[in-house]
Amino acid sequence: MPEALPDLFHADGVLFDLDGVLTPTAEVHMRAWKVVFDDVFARWGITPPYTDADYYDYVDGKKRYDGVASLLRSRNVEVPWGDVDDDPSAETICGIGNRKNAAFAESLRGQGIAPFPGSLALVEALHAAGIPLGVVSSSKNAEEVLAAAGIRSFFRVVVDGVVAERDGLASKPAADMFAAGATALGVDPARSVAVEDATSGAASAAAAGYASVIGVDRGAGADALRAAGATVVVDDLAVFVPDSHTDTPETA
Repeated sequence: MPEALPDLFHADGVLFDLDGVLTPTAEVHMRAWKVVFDDVFARWGITPPYTDADYYDYVDGKKRYDGVASLLRSRNVEVPWGDVDDDPSAETICGIGNRKNAAFAESLRGQGIAPFPGSLALVEALHAAGIPLGVVSSSKNAEEVLAAAGIRSFFRVVVDGVVAERDGLASKPAADMFAAGATALGVDPARSVAVEDATSGAASAAAAGYASVIGVDRGAGADALRAAGATVVVDDLAVFVPDSHTDTPETA
């Protein structure tokens, strides 16, 4: 039997992760991380090799530098943290993170980005219904991505990596970012909905006390999302759009 879907149109607010939920930028991030980590692993002789599973286990959903540190720690590698202004060539956590961000920014500006059709349809429907919407993203590129995708105007608040660094918010899976998103939007998490594609994000929203945590399975796996705190898992947000077609994806 399909899972019962929460009614987003009677929620106090709906807060979305960005990469992998609203836009396919997760794929751009994955490619950029692979280029950087393949190079680092080869030069430093780190084994086993970097894989897509490493992205989901150690990087996805976390703030950039926390992701670097988590991944290297999984290989028992420790390097100096460095400074956020480190040159991308620096062999520090921040340098490696900045190297990845340069690769991501080059790809985004060269190829652009478009929102997932089902996600855009849901955002448009919720916005038309007057439901307060926000974005909670660990990425420092969130504002640029939202603008490039043409969807920034739908969201009243954006709590991203820049805000997290400024306000000292702990990275997902800690509750901080989704809790801050609800506060900024002026809604009660216990009557609101969070939407995530990363296990760290699902855990963050669950820890922040959201009434419903929707997992969008773009590769993390339905079981992993549920184990992290997702209350329902779907393949595409089109299933929540009123009068959506009957051939929309089933819950996972």
